[in-house]
Amino acid sequence: MYEAFYCLSGKPFQLTPDHRFFFDSRVHHRALAYLRYGLEQGEGFVVITGGIGTGKTMLLRALFGELDAYQVMAAQLVTTQVEPEDVLRMVCASFGLAHEGFNKATLLDNLEQVARARFAEGRRVLLVVDEAQNLPARSLEELRMLANFQIDGHSLFQNFLLGQDSLRQTLQLPSMEQLRQRIIAAYHLDPLSGEETQAYIEFRLNCVGWSGKPTFAAAVFALIHAETDGVPRRINTFCDRLLLYGFIENKLELTTDDVRVVADELRQEVGRSVGGGSLCVDTALAGPESGRNVPAQPREPDDLSARLLALEEEVVRIRAIVTRERKLLRKAVLLQLDLDAYDDLD
Repeated sequence: MYEAFYCLSGKPFQLTPDHRFFFDSRVHHRALAYLRYGLEQGEGFVVITGGIGTGKTMLLRALFGELDAYQVMAAQLVTTQVEPEDVLRMVCASFGLAHEGFNKATLLDNLEQVARARFAEGRRVLLVVDEAQNLPARSLEELRMLANFQIDGHSLFQNFLLGQDSLRQTLQLPSMEQLRQRIIAAYHLDPLSGEETQAYIEFRLNCVGWSGKPTFAAAVFALIHAETDGVPRRINTFCDRLLLYGFIENKLELTTDDVRVVADELRQEVGRSVGGGSLCVDTALAGPESGRNVPAQPREPDDLSARLLALEEEVVRIRAIVTRERKLLRKAVLLQLDLDAYDDLD
């Protein structure tokens, strides 16, 4: 909706991973280098870990765009909590092999035959497991067994594991010693720095033809980084809402005040708002007693200081009312957008 207002050719902060928006940050550059190194080695495991929303799936999109140069037959497996034999069935399904009703020996034999056929063509087989932290240790061990497929000392099957932080803990279990010895590279994705957060936002805007509208106040990017901790997915969510806010408020320049409003709205939407809907007064404006949700009370000013204090309280009260009305307006617009999308399905 805001795309036309800001003359953008598309949504710059969509949540669906798209390789066109791959941002080559310091950590993503190194992680992709480790994946490329693994492809060149043609054996063993490469493990990439990172917190939720740090860009692991986007890395896969970028990697899969390069596979033709490596003569690799690849399949991606997004895992759930599955037992070892079910893992083998999912692997077979990922490569388009029959798997229903087959026992473990048959599943392994079918996978080995495919790997041998690809080797005869000068190609290798790569299995990329996303969300690998969901796999129990016994299921990960089953994937290790696939690495035993060899011809004349050449490995036929390679595994890349991508998962959240808990994957590292699983791999440290004593029972994972044999798999650990097959890991040829491992890397952990940290969030973006403050400077990278600004570069990331500008990069994604440029991908959709950003011509400087909207403009951003100098401190906006640092505040967005503080609100999102530099996590790419959270940056996407935040900036998408910030642009929508700017469109609704008819703003061509976005300021730190706008960032704070959006941050407050998002916190309330996920249930972290303070108070039960009563008016909260900004402590920066209303003094030390404003931590309590106490409505402004009328007072009789008896001198200049008292009158000034009364005016300040009235400004705070009016500002809070305006902010509340704006929130209601934005929610109404969002609701209407949802209804319009529903109507389009008719």
